[in-house]
Amino acid sequence: MKINKKMPLEVQYQPHFESQLKLGAETLGTMASARWRNDPKLLGITLSRYKFVSKMFINFDKVLEVGAGDAWFSRVVSETCRELTLSDFDSIWLDDFNSSNFYKSKQTRYIINDFTKDHLKEKFDGIYALDVLEHINPNLENIFLNNICRSLTRQGTAIIGMPSLESQKYASAASRAGHVNCQNGDELYSNLSQYFSNVFMFSMSDEVVHTGFMSMAHYLIALCLNPKKDFDL
Repeated sequence: MKINKKMPLEVQYQPHFESQLKLGAETLGTMASARWRNDPKLLGITLSRYKFVSKMFINFDKVLEVGAGDAWFSRVVSETCRELTLSDFDSIWLDDFNSSNFYKSKQTRYIINDFTKDHLKEKFDGIYALDVLEHINPNLENIFLNNICRSLTRQGTAIIGMPSLESQKYASAASRAGHVNCQNGDELYSNLSQYFSNVFMFSMSDEVVHTGFMSMAHYLIALCLNPKKDFDL
């Protein structure tokens, strides 16, 4: 992208151009770029999910994202917590993270870990996974959630977001190909309640998070508090 070296006629916009001259134009991550090209409104919808997480994790000391992908959306959460760690099981996303100037001045790192195989020895007071659980084979869900709990502190909070089972008849073929574990709201609540003492369910339609009828929600977000003590933490 060609950088405009001119200055605007209205002075309030001058800092924008000065910033562009100093830092260059921003580049979307691989995943975010694909969403912008194929379905631009989905970019805003996805960002609103990360905004919800950022509001729940304000001033949390240590937050972990599971399934961070290209880490472009994760920037929203990095603005509100003190330290953000990004993770994914696929190392291909490290190229996006390492090429980004955004994280270079922040307390952010990227690690590779497969939560269907192992937990992290380090403990976090907040963990979130958006658009991840529906990709986990149902036979591995127990291991995945157990390892999430084992990576949390005793008073830790987890946020799990996934497309609802009801939404799948409207999903694209490419999207459905990776969705092997979509659930309805009651199923997700029941499953997560096995691992957390308190589970609060939210529905989501486009950018709006609400407490409406879950069977009409396109997306589900579960706010999970206090991993149960019978898990090996």
